Amino acid sequence: MHTKKRCIDNFGICANPNYTLTKNFNQNINRMKLQQTQWPQNLTFHNLCTTRELPPNTKELLGLNLKYCIASKFLPNNINNTVRKMAYSIRTKYYLQGTDLQQKSEYIKQIYIKNKYWNPPPAPTLIEEKITEFEKKLKRLQQNYKTKTKLRNLRNLTFSHLKTLQILKSDTSVIIKPTDKNLGPAIMEKDTYIKQVLSEHLLTQEYRRLTAIEAKNKIIDITEHLKKLINDNRHFLSKPELTFFQRSLQAHHRLPIFYGLPKVHKTPISLRPVVSNTNGLLAVFSTWLDFKMKDLLPLVKSYIRNSFEVINDLKHLTLPKEAKLFSADAKSMYTNIDTPTGLTSIRAFIIENIETLPENFPTELFLEVLKIVMENNIFCFADSHWLQLSGTAMGTPAACAYATISYGYHENSQILPQFTPNLLYFKRYIDDILGIWLPPSTNKESTWESFKCKLNEWGSLTWIIEDPSHNTTFLDLNIKIENGKILTSTHQKPMNLYLYIPPPSAHPPSCLKGLIIGEMKRYWQQNNEQDFKSILSKFLVRLTERGHNINALAPILQDAAAIIDKKPIITPHAANDNTLFIHWVYHPHGIQRQEIRRIYDETLKPFLSYDNMQVAISRPNNLRDLLSRASLHTPNDTTINDFIAQHYNTT
Repeated sequence: MHTKKRCIDNFGICANPNYTLTKNFNQNINRMKLQQTQWPQNLTFHNLCTTRELPPNTKELLGLNLKYCIASKFLPNNINNTVRKMAYSIRTKYYLQGTDLQQKSEYIKQIYIKNKYWNPPPAPTLIEEKITEFEKKLKRLQQNYKTKTKLRNLRNLTFSHLKTLQILKSDTSVIIKPTDKNLGPAIMEKDTYIKQVLSEHLLTQEYRRLTAIEAKNKIIDITEHLKKLINDNRHFLSKPELTFFQRSLQAHHRLPIFYGLPKVHKTPISLRPVVSNTNGLLAVFSTWLDFKMKDLLPLVKSYIRNSFEVINDLKHLTLPKEAKLFSADAKSMYTNIDTPTGLTSIRAFIIENIETLPENFPTELFLEVLKIVMENNIFCFADSHWLQLSGTAMGTPAACAYATISYGYHENSQILPQFTPNLLYFKRYIDDILGIWLPPSTNKESTWESFKCKLNEWGSLTWIIEDPSHNTTFLDLNIKIENGKILTSTHQKPMNLYLYIPPPSAHPPSCLKGLIIGEMKRYWQQNNEQDFKSILSKFLVRLTERGHNINALAPILQDAAAIIDKKPIITPHAANDNTLFIHWVYHPHGIQRQEIRRIYDETLKPFLSYDNMQVAISRPNNLRDLLSRASLHTPNDTTINDFIAQHYNTT
């Protein structure tokens, strides 16, 4: 029995010497088929190729979802990195305790950048010994796992998956992207993709092509101007803000990258423009703008953060008989906020609310930085360089808050004062409006038309506005008025593929648990009991179609139900400023979270003064990391300039 278990553990099969080869083969194939029930049945992706024939098993690979995490063939060697980060945190805590520095006064989470040139001195000798003991025990446990699995292939992709993955990675004629609205992965010919990016976006009047030298010189000028601005206005900035700029500007900055996401829910299919601004120069200053805008957002009277706030608001409303619902959707809001209108509105908004803002709010510095960020969005597309000429700077961290506040000034100063008697409720989430309309006793039609006109009297932005009725959709909510009461239910997009993470994915178990608990809490809050049962049943069916076993899900469902029953919901061991995080890269066949916690409890916990310890699990690479990069390599070594010259009559 022991030998049989070892064979199954190491090789996945165990042959019986008393059986023929054929019988052994058939028996083990049947056993392997049972194991394969974890693979999802719902395998879907969007094939947008018109001429390219895709390799076999493309559906089986991309249908797993681009978020599918790939387990490496062998256990990773990441203990040194884990211990290094943990020791850094522990030593820093002891250093701060031994000095006059106050950790909280030097730390603002959103704009904190670690000083990569500084390392804390060693902790007290006993603590250093316990860190070493923790490391040794962790390495011993890791070695046990490696010994146990050394003859096993730990990958969670089949041979056909891996072959298809390699073909798609090396195929320069196609491009793979997630779709807009999170409707699943899509694959299309790269030539078609480039043509759409150029014709729909970059070769329009909203952008200007730059040479590489022009782009470089412009970025140098912007950098020097921004550095001077910060230096000249340093007396308006706190120490954490100055530290943020100092450390951020020492880093290497890459040029933002433009790419498009297929809008498969549109006919014909177009591309949603996206700019990846990670590690970009202007992202540094936009992050600071976003931080300062936190003081402005609550002053926008229509501001809401999510649909949960809407539900809580609606619960407390008393509806007159004539009340009706309406919603409005801005048409390409970011693109259609022209910069002069946006900047003028932000300035007026700050001046109007200056008494409410924190003392010494750096108005002129804020507005000057905002102007630079919005007017100098330079990015690359493959080997070409571009400047955005109009609209909100794509990809900039402050974009959402900028759109909310700039139009919020129009709402606060024009819409709400004039139409308060007609608006029982009026809230906006960026480019989506929800309202409850109370028509006047006379001039009903003209008042509604006047209101619609007023919504559209701000710059070049236009709104698609529903007429008042007893039903509407807002964010993830279906909302209706029935018998004088407001009822809500969960709205789900018709084209949603529901490609939930399948069991073989190398995600930490907490991801599935978090998904189920989060969805059940959302369904419970958004629906009545009957609708809750209906949508929960659909959710469970969709999970089983993705390979999950209902019996395995039962304990998670019970935990979710117990959490929902708690009022208010209390999350145990919530992280705070006195929490130690131990970082660990997850592998399904390696050391698990509870084992790290056990070793910590045995070695370090009795000697440290942290309130909590959390194992911060990070995922391995997923299919998107391997197949869908933001950067683009043109086919056949052609340049974008060559492509433009070949396909477009432009210079």
